[in-house]
Amino acid sequence: MVKPLSFKGDKKPKKRKRAEAESAPSGGETSELAATRAAEDGGDDDSWVSAEAVGDMVGPVMIVLPTEPPRCLACDANGKVFTDPIENIIDGNPATAEPHDVRQVWVANKIYGTENFRFKGRYGKYLACDKYGILSSTSEAIAPPETWNVITTPDTPGTFQLQTLRETFLTVAESKKPNGAPEVRGDATEISFESTLRIRMQARFKPRLKASKELKEKAKVSRKELEEAVGRRLDEDEVQRLKKARREGDYHEQLLDLKSKNKHDKYG
Repeated sequence: MVKPLSFKGDKKPKKRKRAEAESAPSGGETSELAATRAAEDGGDDDSWVSAEAVGDMVGPVMIVLPTEPPRCLACDANGKVFTDPIENIIDGNPATAEPHDVRQVWVANKIYGTENFRFKGRYGKYLACDKYGILSSTSEAIAPPETWNVITTPDTPGTFQLQTLRETFLTVAESKKPNGAPEVRGDATEISFESTLRIRMQARFKPRLKASKELKEKAKVSRKELEEAVGRRLDEDEVQRLKKARREGDYHEQLLDLKSKNKHDKYG
Protein backbone atom coordinates (compact mmCIF):
# COMPACT_ATOMS: atom_id res chain seq x y z
CA MET A 1 0.00 0.00 0.00
CA VAL A 2 1.40 3.39 -1.00
CA LYS A 3 1.89 5.86 1.86
CA PRO A 4 1.51 9.63 1.48
CA LEU A 5 4.31 12.11 2.09
CA SER A 6 4.76 12.77 5.78
CA PHE A 7 5.02 16.25 7.25
CA LYS A 8 6.27 17.76 10.47
CA GLY A 9 3.82 17.13 13.29
CA ASP A 10 2.27 14.05 11.68
CA LYS A 11 2.12 10.91 13.79
CA LYS A 12 4.59 8.28 12.59
CA PRO A 13 2.85 5.04 11.54
CA LYS A 14 4.38 1.78 12.67
CA LYS A 15 6.48 0.19 9.96
CA ARG A 16 5.71 -3.35 8.87
CA LYS A 17 8.15 -5.74 7.28
CA ARG A 18 7.50 -6.54 3.66
CA ALA A 19 8.52 -9.38 1.44
CA GLU A 20 11.70 -8.67 -0.49
CA ALA A 21 9.95 -9.11 -3.83
CA GLU A 22 7.27 -6.63 -2.86
CA SER A 23 9.71 -3.89 -1.88
CA ALA A 24 12.12 -4.24 -4.80
CA PRO A 25 11.64 -1.73 -7.66
CA SER A 26 10.79 -3.12 -11.08
CA GLY A 27 13.57 -3.27 -13.64
CA GLY A 28 11.89 -0.79 -15.97
CA GLU A 29 11.18 1.85 -13.34
CA THR A 30 12.28 5.35 -14.32
CA SER A 31 14.30 7.58 -11.98
CA GLU A 32 11.31 9.91 -11.64
CA LEU A 33 8.93 7.08 -10.75
CA ALA A 34 11.48 5.64 -8.31
CA ALA A 35 11.89 9.03 -6.64
CA THR A 36 8.13 9.52 -6.42
CA ARG A 37 7.60 5.99 -5.10
CA ALA A 38 10.31 6.41 -2.47
CA ALA A 39 8.89 9.76 -1.44
CA GLU A 40 5.43 8.31 -0.96
CA ASP A 41 6.53 4.98 0.48
CA GLY A 42 8.04 6.11 3.77
CA GLY A 43 11.79 5.63 4.11
CA ASP A 44 14.38 6.01 6.82
CA ASP A 45 14.83 9.78 6.66
CA ASP A 46 11.89 12.06 5.96
CA SER A 47 13.62 15.25 7.13
CA TRP A 48 14.08 18.20 4.77
CA VAL A 49 17.41 19.85 3.98
CA SER A 50 18.57 22.63 1.65
CA ALA A 51 19.87 21.82 -1.82
CA GLU A 52 23.38 23.21 -2.19
CA ALA A 53 24.12 22.43 -5.83
CA VAL A 54 22.22 21.79 -9.04
CA GLY A 55 23.26 18.14 -8.78
CA ASP A 56 21.22 17.83 -5.58
CA MET A 57 17.99 18.50 -7.45
CA VAL A 58 16.14 15.18 -7.49
CA GLY A 59 13.00 13.83 -5.87
CA PRO A 60 10.50 15.84 -3.80
CA VAL A 61 11.42 19.50 -3.47
CA MET A 62 9.92 22.65 -2.02
CA ILE A 63 10.56 25.91 -3.90
CA VAL A 64 10.93 28.65 -1.28
CA LEU A 65 10.25 32.15 -2.60
CA PRO A 66 11.96 35.42 -1.48
CA THR A 67 8.89 36.85 0.24
CA GLU A 68 8.32 38.22 3.72
CA PRO A 69 6.97 36.26 5.46
CA PRO A 70 8.30 33.29 3.46
CA ARG A 71 6.05 31.61 0.95
CA CYS A 72 6.56 28.72 -1.43
CA LEU A 73 5.42 27.71 -4.91
CA ALA A 74 2.27 25.55 -4.92
CA CYS A 75 -0.40 24.34 -7.33
CA ASP A 76 -4.03 23.28 -7.03
CA ALA A 77 -6.13 20.62 -8.74
CA ASN A 78 -7.08 23.04 -11.53
CA GLY A 79 -3.44 23.69 -12.43
CA LYS A 80 -3.30 27.15 -10.88
CA VAL A 81 0.20 28.01 -9.61
CA PHE A 82 0.28 30.32 -6.60
CA THR A 83 2.33 31.42 -3.59
CA ASP A 84 1.43 29.58 -0.40
CA PRO A 85 2.35 30.56 3.20
CA ILE A 86 4.88 28.27 4.90
CA GLU A 87 3.71 27.01 8.30
CA ASN A 88 6.61 24.69 9.15
CA ILE A 89 9.46 27.14 9.58
CA ILE A 90 11.71 28.25 12.45
CA ASP A 91 11.90 31.99 13.21
CA GLY A 92 11.06 32.83 9.60
CA ASN A 93 14.32 31.31 8.36
CA PRO A 94 13.74 29.94 4.81
CA ALA A 95 16.61 27.48 5.31
CA THR A 96 14.42 25.62 7.84
CA ALA A 97 11.22 25.49 5.78
CA GLU A 98 9.31 22.23 5.38
CA PRO A 99 6.02 21.62 3.54
CA HIS A 100 2.79 21.05 5.45
CA ASP A 101 0.67 20.37 2.36
CA VAL A 102 1.33 18.10 -0.63
CA ARG A 103 0.39 20.99 -2.94
CA GLN A 104 3.69 22.62 -1.89
CA VAL A 105 5.75 19.65 -3.09
CA TRP A 106 7.16 19.20 -6.59
CA VAL A 107 9.08 16.19 -7.87
CA ALA A 108 12.23 17.39 -9.64
CA ASN A 109 14.08 15.38 -12.28
CA LYS A 110 16.43 16.01 -15.15
CA ILE A 111 14.91 15.57 -18.58
CA TYR A 112 16.58 12.55 -20.14
CA GLY A 113 19.52 13.41 -22.39
CA THR A 114 19.63 17.08 -21.35
CA GLU A 115 20.76 19.30 -18.49
CA ASN A 116 17.24 20.72 -18.16
CA PHE A 117 14.73 19.96 -15.42
CA ARG A 118 11.03 19.27 -15.06
CA PHE A 119 8.93 19.78 -11.94
CA LYS A 120 5.86 17.60 -11.45
CA GLY A 121 3.16 18.91 -9.13
CA ARG A 122 0.87 17.14 -6.69
CA TYR A 123 -1.71 16.33 -9.37
CA GLY A 124 0.69 14.79 -11.89
CA LYS A 125 1.03 17.89 -14.09
CA TYR A 126 4.25 19.79 -14.85
CA LEU A 127 5.20 23.34 -13.94
CA ALA A 128 5.04 25.44 -17.12
CA CYS A 129 5.52 29.04 -18.21
CA ASP A 130 3.91 30.45 -21.36
CA LYS A 131 5.25 33.23 -23.59
CA TYR A 132 3.45 35.83 -21.50
CA GLY A 133 5.15 34.71 -18.27
CA ILE A 134 2.04 33.06 -16.84
CA LEU A 135 2.70 29.94 -14.79
CA SER A 136 0.47 26.87 -14.77
CA SER A 137 0.52 23.16 -14.01
CA THR A 138 -1.92 21.58 -16.47
CA SER A 139 0.14 19.43 -18.83
CA GLU A 140 1.07 15.76 -18.40
CA ALA A 141 3.60 16.02 -21.25
CA ILE A 142 6.99 17.72 -21.47
CA ALA A 143 7.38 20.48 -24.07
CA PRO A 144 9.43 23.71 -24.07
CA PRO A 145 7.02 25.49 -21.65
CA GLU A 146 7.55 22.68 -19.10
CA THR A 147 11.33 22.74 -19.45
CA TRP A 148 13.50 24.62 -16.93
CA ASN A 149 17.14 25.45 -16.39
CA VAL A 150 18.29 25.49 -12.77
CA ILE A 151 21.09 28.00 -12.23
CA THR A 152 23.07 28.69 -9.07
CA THR A 153 22.89 32.35 -8.03
CA PRO A 154 26.23 34.16 -8.41
CA ASP A 155 27.68 35.29 -5.05
CA THR A 156 24.75 33.80 -3.09
CA PRO A 157 25.59 30.18 -2.15
CA GLY A 158 22.67 27.83 -1.59
CA THR A 159 20.22 29.76 -3.78
CA PHE A 160 19.03 29.20 -7.33
CA GLN A 161 17.29 30.71 -10.33
CA LEU A 162 14.63 28.89 -12.37
CA GLN A 163 15.03 29.91 -16.01
CA THR A 164 12.72 29.17 -18.93
CA LEU A 165 13.95 28.24 -22.41
CA ARG A 166 13.14 31.83 -23.38
CA GLU A 167 15.84 32.84 -20.88
CA THR A 168 13.39 34.54 -18.54
CA PHE A 169 13.29 33.87 -14.81
CA LEU A 170 10.66 32.80 -12.32
CA THR A 171 10.13 35.77 -10.05
CA VAL A 172 7.85 37.11 -7.30
CA ALA A 173 5.96 40.41 -7.56
CA GLU A 174 3.59 42.31 -5.31
CA SER A 175 -0.07 41.61 -5.90
CA LYS A 176 -2.01 44.13 -7.95
CA LYS A 177 -4.97 43.50 -5.66
CA PRO A 178 -5.21 45.38 -2.34
CA ASN A 179 -3.88 43.16 0.47
CA GLY A 180 -3.48 40.34 -2.03
CA ALA A 181 -0.87 37.57 -1.77
CA PRO A 182 2.40 38.01 -3.69
CA GLU A 183 2.17 36.77 -7.26
CA VAL A 184 4.64 34.61 -9.13
CA ARG A 185 5.49 34.95 -12.83
CA GLY A 186 8.07 33.73 -15.30
CA ASP A 187 8.88 36.84 -17.34
CA ALA A 188 11.77 38.50 -15.47
CA THR A 189 14.63 39.26 -17.84
CA GLU A 190 17.35 39.69 -15.21
CA ILE A 191 18.48 37.97 -12.03
CA SER A 192 17.38 39.88 -8.95
CA PHE A 193 16.50 39.35 -5.31
CA GLU A 194 12.91 38.64 -6.38
CA SER A 195 14.04 35.74 -8.58
CA THR A 196 16.41 34.21 -6.03
CA LEU A 197 15.01 30.97 -4.61
CA ARG A 198 15.89 28.35 -2.05
CA ILE A 199 15.23 24.70 -2.76
CA ARG A 200 14.36 22.41 0.13
CA MET A 201 14.51 18.66 -0.48
CA GLN A 202 14.16 15.38 1.36
CA ALA A 203 17.44 14.40 2.96
CA ARG A 204 17.44 10.82 1.69
CA PHE A 205 17.67 12.04 -1.92
CA LYS A 206 20.62 14.39 -1.39
CA PRO A 207 23.62 12.70 -3.05
CA ARG A 208 26.18 13.59 -0.36
CA LEU A 209 23.94 12.53 2.54
CA LYS A 210 22.82 9.44 0.66
CA ALA A 211 26.43 8.43 -0.02
CA SER A 212 27.36 9.02 3.63
CA LYS A 213 24.49 6.82 4.77
CA GLU A 214 25.48 4.06 2.34
CA LEU A 215 29.04 4.16 3.68
CA LYS A 216 27.78 3.78 7.24
CA GLU A 217 25.60 0.86 6.19
CA LYS A 218 28.57 -0.84 4.54
CA ALA A 219 30.59 -0.45 7.73
CA LYS A 220 27.88 -2.20 9.77
CA VAL A 221 29.29 -5.69 10.16
CA SER A 222 29.92 -7.67 13.33
CA ARG A 223 33.27 -8.93 14.56
CA LYS A 224 31.85 -12.46 14.37
CA GLU A 225 31.05 -12.09 10.67
CA LEU A 226 34.53 -10.75 9.93
CA GLU A 227 36.23 -13.53 11.92
CA GLU A 228 34.16 -16.17 10.09
CA ALA A 229 35.19 -14.63 6.76
CA VAL A 230 38.90 -14.65 7.70
CA GLY A 231 38.81 -17.99 9.50
CA ARG A 232 40.35 -16.95 12.83
CA ARG A 233 40.03 -14.50 15.70
CA LEU A 234 40.92 -10.90 14.83
CA ASP A 235 42.47 -8.17 16.93
CA GLU A 236 40.87 -4.71 17.10
CA ASP A 237 43.18 -3.20 14.47
CA GLU A 238 42.28 -5.93 12.00
CA VAL A 239 38.55 -5.47 12.64
CA GLN A 240 38.81 -1.72 12.00
CA ARG A 241 40.94 -2.35 8.92
CA LEU A 242 38.24 -4.57 7.39
CA LYS A 243 35.41 -2.16 8.29
CA LYS A 244 37.32 0.67 6.65
CA ALA A 245 37.88 -1.52 3.59
CA ARG A 246 34.13 -2.13 3.32
CA ARG A 247 33.55 1.62 3.19
CA GLU A 248 36.33 2.30 0.70
CA GLY A 249 35.65 -0.60 -1.65
CA ASP A 250 38.76 -2.77 -1.21
CA TYR A 251 37.26 -5.23 1.30
CA HIS A 252 38.01 -8.38 -0.72
CA GLU A 253 41.64 -7.37 -1.23
CA GLN A 254 42.13 -6.80 2.51
CA LEU A 255 40.31 -10.05 3.28
CA LEU A 256 42.61 -12.02 0.98
CA ASP A 257 45.61 -10.34 2.58
CA LEU A 258 44.53 -11.48 6.06
CA LYS A 259 43.76 -14.99 4.80
CA SER A 260 47.21 -15.10 3.24
CA LYS A 261 48.64 -14.11 6.63
CA ASN A 262 46.85 -17.14 8.11
CA LYS A 263 48.80 -19.46 5.79
CA HIS A 264 52.12 -17.81 6.60
CA ASP A 265 51.43 -18.13 10.32
CA LYS A 266 50.52 -21.81 9.88
CA TYR A 267 53.49 -22.87 7.78
CA GLY A 268 56.06 -20.26 8.78
